[in-house]
Amino acid sequence: MREQASLSIRVNADNPNHHLWNNNGTWFIHYTVHPDRLTAARVRRSLGTKSLPTALKRRDVLLGTSAAALVELQATERRAA
Repeated sequence: MREQASLSIRVNADNPNHHLWNNNGTWFIHYTVHPDRLTAARVRRSLGTKSLPTALKRRDVLLGTSAAALVELQATERRAA
């Protein structure tokens, strides 16, 4: 039986930009996915924007996605690289 992936999200209420960082003008998201009980993968992904309001919206959409979908997205990106 395959285990369900889980997403580890910690939110700092004092920081509205949680899970975001600006890398040379482009906003990125970072989060941790646990594909199984023994594995943790840190994911860092470009949000493809220089606009903070757009980055916040994209972050909220991504973090609203299921953990399994984020694990699959990460695997797809690795195969494409």
